[in-house]
Amino acid sequence: MEVKIEPSWKLKLKDEFEKEYFIKLSEFVRNEYKANTIYPTGSLIFNSFNLCPYEKVKAVIVGQDPYHGQGQAHGLCFSVRDGISFPPSLINIFKEIESDLKIKRPKSGNLERWASQGVLLLNATLTVRADQAGSHQKKGWEEFTDSVIRSLNEEKQNLVFFLWGAYAQKKGESIDRSRHLVLESVHPSPLSASRGFFGNKHFSRCNDYLVENGNSPINWM
Repeated sequence: MEVKIEPSWKLKLKDEFEKEYFIKLSEFVRNEYKANTIYPTGSLIFNSFNLCPYEKVKAVIVGQDPYHGQGQAHGLCFSVRDGISFPPSLINIFKEIESDLKIKRPKSGNLERWASQGVLLLNATLTVRADQAGSHQKKGWEEFTDSVIRSLNEEKQNLVFFLWGAYAQKKGESIDRSRHLVLESVHPSPLSASRGFFGNKHFSRCNDYLVENGNSPINWM
């Protein structure tokens, strides 16, 4: 079926788009947009892929659901558009970056600047009903994003995977640690950040690994 997504990803994922689960998922999502308020807008469902072509991926941050508040979600996990208040988890991400790399907290929570450098900001589920967290889970998105992780794991080398919290860690449990760097900690949520997210130094560890393997580091500003 026809899916509007960046060409290199379209080539890599073309078999997924023809599978029965994805056809059913597409029908479900279309009906949801007709009947309910869904985030992000339809044109931004695959925004993380469109801003970070397959061949440019150097790091992957795995999230869970899009934000379900008005104006927040725009297709990149943990990211919000300019002018939108920083959600608590994003505040804690910036706090850890400031501590780890001595970088002042940015004024913008829009992480497109990371995506353009090769950071795939991948939610496990790519759509959600307004104000209903988890409402599009177990409809097929997880199978699709598992295929994304599987392709990156098997076909690329020396990527950095950020797995924050039990959900992301389970989703990334099949990643080959001999081929890639896997960085795990508790989630940056205020409920857990003080139990191991703060002080994990994931951002400097990522950059050190990229440089060691001949890649340019990420500017985490």
